[in-house]
Amino acid sequence: MSGTSNLSGQVGDKSASGWLNGLIGVLIFSGSLPATRVAVMEFDPLFLTVARATIAGLLGLALLLLFREKRPTHGQIIPLAVVALGVVVGFPLLTAMALQYVTSAHSIVFLGLLPLATAAFGVLRGGERPRLAFWIFSILGSLLVVGFAVSQGLTASPQGDVLMLLAIVVCGLGYAEGAKLSKVLGGWQVISWALVLSLPAMAALALYQMPASFSGISAPAWLGLAYVSLFSMLIGFVFWYRGLVQGGIAAVGQLQLLQPFFGLALAATLLHESVSSGMLGVTVGVILCVVGAKKFSQ
Repeated sequence: MSGTSNLSGQVGDKSASGWLNGLIGVLIFSGSLPATRVAVMEFDPLFLTVARATIAGLLGLALLLLFREKRPTHGQIIPLAVVALGVVVGFPLLTAMALQYVTSAHSIVFLGLLPLATAAFGVLRGGERPRLAFWIFSILGSLLVVGFAVSQGLTASPQGDVLMLLAIVVCGLGYAEGAKLSKVLGGWQVISWALVLSLPAMAALALYQMPASFSGISAPAWLGLAYVSLFSMLIGFVFWYRGLVQGGIAAVGQLQLLQPFFGLALAATLLHESVSSGMLGVTVGVILCVVGAKKFSQ
């Protein structure tokens, strides 16, 4: 009896740690779109994407060499490539392109779709099987986000909205694939190897796309580039992948529903973008959906 109780306690502790690590990851990621919005006003979107990947890749390579990590097996190369295409190249590039057409406050609302995409790929790639009630709360949260976006008029900028939707799909795949790999490689090792795998191409493109002069680039734009390179591309994933492994991809992935709330707060505070009562209402609704999804995730 005591053995069963101890096992249950260990599982509970691991799940709680997973939600805590996941929350830290979400908090870090919440600054990504506002930082990208600031940076893309002065940097070309393609250069911003390859520059942030190059900087993070060099840092990841340094960490792998410092701790003398084992190289991935041949069977892990393709999954790492999927991670790289999803979260190193795809999501940053598509969101940077989208932010040329929409504000960060508008784009952040689309992040409410990430939990559903992550959960779906968690089932397909990670073999997870959440209960029916979990899917109801997850879909409800996503519908709240989509409904709000539609109410704002998607025809206002179809390019930006389509790019954001594509970004959500590739990011969800990258999250789920990375979490699956983290079970054997470790969280920071996965993102580091994915960055290193893409480093040769990213570095070459960064040199090719580099502007002739950086003299006109302001300090806020440089800070935006620094944030997305260090925190969005590397540090955030250390906590995020650890959380997904500990608490489950589909379950902890629902914390992404909170990302619009944190992101909207940052957009309003740092960029002075307007945050409507509708945005706040959607945020409250998705927070309730997170609570419901967490309860029925197992």
